[in-house]
Amino acid sequence: MQQFSLLDLSPVPEGQTTADALAGTVDLARAAERFGYHRYWLAEHHNMPGIASAATAVMIGHVAGATSTMRIGAGGIMLPNHAPLVVAEQFGTLATLYPGRIDLGLGRAPGTDMATARALRRHMAPEDSFPQDVQELIGYFGEDTGASAVRAIPGTGTHVPVWILGSSLYGAQLAAYLGLPYAFASHFAPAMLEQALEVYRTTFRPSERLEKPHVMMAAGVFAAESDDEAVFLRSSQLLSFARLRTGRPGKLPHPVHDVGQEIPAPVMAQVQQALSCSATGSPATVRAQLGTLIDTFRPDELMVTGMIHDHTARVRSFEIAADILTGLRDRGSVV
Repeated sequence: MQQFSLLDLSPVPEGQTTADALAGTVDLARAAERFGYHRYWLAEHHNMPGIASAATAVMIGHVAGATSTMRIGAGGIMLPNHAPLVVAEQFGTLATLYPGRIDLGLGRAPGTDMATARALRRHMAPEDSFPQDVQELIGYFGEDTGASAVRAIPGTGTHVPVWILGSSLYGAQLAAYLGLPYAFASHFAPAMLEQALEVYRTTFRPSERLEKPHVMMAAGVFAAESDDEAVFLRSSQLLSFARLRTGRPGKLPHPVHDVGQEIPAPVMAQVQQALSCSATGSPATVRAQLGTLIDTFRPDELMVTGMIHDHTARVRSFEIAADILTGLRDRGSVV
């Protein structure tokens, strides 16, 4: 593992507002920069009461302006929701304002329910144009050769780094074919992680953007002074994910001491499986669990995330994680 990074969904806790959530994102980003995180990514989700990062490019600019050294990016922009030219102009502007600090991760999913997807896109195309849209978008970031009638201004010549995001073999194959870095959404969909990384690494084709495969995997982290406290903090995310799975999305719930009493057993089994790529506990427990993940999957980068109701506890969790990951990186991930 060469670097460690942070994914923030700007969670909106129960009893708080989206303004509180956005202020929390800025505060966490500043803290993450102090803690040594390499990247700070925000994600595009729509029509979700508990997530405030829908206008992702706007938030990236806000966070980049509040920090000074950390890379800020999208993990990701759901490209089917947007015209590639619009994304190129947005991220070309960001890269012009904050040179050398902006990343663009691209996803193929809508990032929402289908009714909201239709509201976003107005017209739903039946064909899958994601590979073509990715290449069109990358083209806008290249140098102006005078051959195209359409240019992204700002955007042309910025060479914004583009990542492919995924949770299946599709994204792994596309990232390998295009010679792009690949980020796997193992923090909520780990089932195909091992197979996808194998496909990406073995079929990767070097490009002018990347000479060799570069893999990022994501993991949930809930770190506290004791195992019991960390389990308590994690219950908010378990409850939130269970409610989403059963069609009842809402703000991030308050934590509970016995989450098993709140979630039916069949749903809990699904939730635990989906969120199994994670580390929860005291510093010693989290160190062992993260070390096992790193040694098993050998990512070039690990991106951690975690939705904790109490902001102070959330910042502290990422501080503990950064200290652990610094040690694992510097010691070659020996636990």
